[in-house]
Amino acid sequence: MLISPKNSDDVKMWNDFRGGNHAAFTQIYQNYVNLLYNYSTSITPDRELIKDCLHDLFVELWKNHQNLGETTSVRFYLMASIKRKLVRHLETQQRHTQHHEAYYLENPDFIGSHEHRLVAFEEERLLSDNLSESFRYLTKRQREAVSLKFFQDMDTDQISNAMNINPQSVYNLIFGALKILKEHISQDKLAFA
Repeated sequence: MLISPKNSDDVKMWNDFRGGNHAAFTQIYQNYVNLLYNYSTSITPDRELIKDCLHDLFVELWKNHQNLGETTSVRFYLMASIKRKLVRHLETQQRHTQHHEAYYLENPDFIGSHEHRLVAFEEERLLSDNLSESFRYLTKRQREAVSLKFFQDMDTDQISNAMNINPQSVYNLIFGALKILKEHISQDKLAFA
């Protein structure tokens, strides 16, 4: 298989990046972030999710650059990586939705009439939307800490290790995030009342 000169340059840049060259990493980011963003819009219309996944992808690439393998196509490697990341997030969202729907179907006595179930489901969806919207006020580190704490069920020490920060910083991130979420969710709830 012949490798085009551009592909050859990309492979060299990839190998430089794997060796710890930050300039090569920056060049890969600049060369591919827009392409990956546009490609991602064919997978989901959720632009915030796309931005978060792209950010996470490039952070993980840099953190794990020494363990990455060789590739003959940086473009296809990155496209496959962002697709996997987006699909995992979308599948998780779908599981959460299915879980809530199944709960309402399995517990009709608790909820009451069909109309009451619809109202309760809509209220929960609005609260979930408000919570998701409120997450945009958090810093990336706060979102990561909250996600690890409440969605991954990690304790403070595990979060500290995962984020490579001390336990007090974990407390500070989570406390600050919860304060921000409380303020914005309360404002949103007042707007709906």
